Amino acid sequence: MRQESCSRRDLLAQASMGVLAAMATSGTSFRTAQAAPAAVGRGQKLGSQRLSLQRLRKWEALGYGMFIHFGMSTYVGQELPDGKSPATTYAPDRLNVDQWISVARDAGMKYAVLTAKHVAGHCLWPSQHTKYTVAHSTNRTDVVEQFVTACRKHGILAGLYYCSWDNHNRFGSRTPSDRRSPTTTPDNPHANLPSFTTSLYQDFQTAQLTELLTQYGPIAEVWVDIPGVLGRGYRMFLYEHIARLQPETVIMMNNGISTGEVLHVQRTWPTDLISIERRLPPESGHVKWRTVEGKEYYVPGELCDPIGKDWFFVPGDKPRPDAELLAQYRACRERGANILLNVPPDKHGLIPQMHVKALTRLHKNAGQ
Repeated sequence: MRQESCSRRDLLAQASMGVLAAMATSGTSFRTAQAAPAAVGRGQKLGSQRLSLQRLRKWEALGYGMFIHFGMSTYVGQELPDGKSPATTYAPDRLNVDQWISVARDAGMKYAVLTAKHVAGHCLWPSQHTKYTVAHSTNRTDVVEQFVTACRKHGILAGLYYCSWDNHNRFGSRTPSDRRSPTTTPDNPHANLPSFTTSLYQDFQTAQLTELLTQYGPIAEVWVDIPGVLGRGYRMFLYEHIARLQPETVIMMNNGISTGEVLHVQRTWPTDLISIERRLPPESGHVKWRTVEGKEYYVPGELCDPIGKDWFFVPGDKPRPDAELLAQYRACRERGANILLNVPPDKHGLIPQMHVKALTRLHKNAGQ
């Protein structure tokens, strides 16, 4: 697939325009019917983190959210595709984003995070910075717009996921996919080198996140995956840029598959949250106060895991047993971490009934 050309100057100029728009339209992203957390007591340490303890505890009070993996991977049947499939491969024929959020609401969830762009590089909104988007696909619906609208309608806070590992919009970057080749070849002369992103790709990511964070209103959580390929310097800039566009959002730089006991500073810092992926928080509970480079930070935890085995919809991937889902839910709540349960829509663009029923049973069993 030919990569669209675009100049560094154009990307930076368009991103700057987005910043100005954000300043004019910024709003509160944590307006919710949830009870406010207890106020910070006199003499209690406040920490060096960007967000106040009160703001972070309000996010923690949400407790339970829906991760929604949907996009090109749904249609090519691969979680980590090469980014070469035509945009028209993405083709939901009964897309109903409102159904997704209705299911989340009925399951007792309080927030949702949508994969706006995953490894394939295909975008679920009509980005102006690449043609590899829904605007050039079989179904041209702006999924991000419908997602945010449905969240507002049903009282769910909207969050967006963005993957830094992009196999389509490379701009000379080296992705983790390239490292899967064990030996060098003329087509892949740097097989053994670590993954990295070029400055032009980083400008592209900044410009795209600026679109997402200035065109759709308040976003409660920004989930950045594979932040290690960005490098510490750009990651610091990106964190500050996101915070400037959406001051009240919580920012997740994915810590990787772990229990969350170790914060991998060199590949994830700065971050407001610690991810707990494919694991449970430690039995002793999630440790929220962390010391990073000599300063103390309050860093809540968020477990993410699929309802079945796969992140994206795969035919035959059934929900895990009720007892397992309930045990995971209770472990998170008892050990002081939020749970972001992934529930993937199918190729029609609907959450399958087997998932809906499993969520209904979990809601009942958990006594929410």
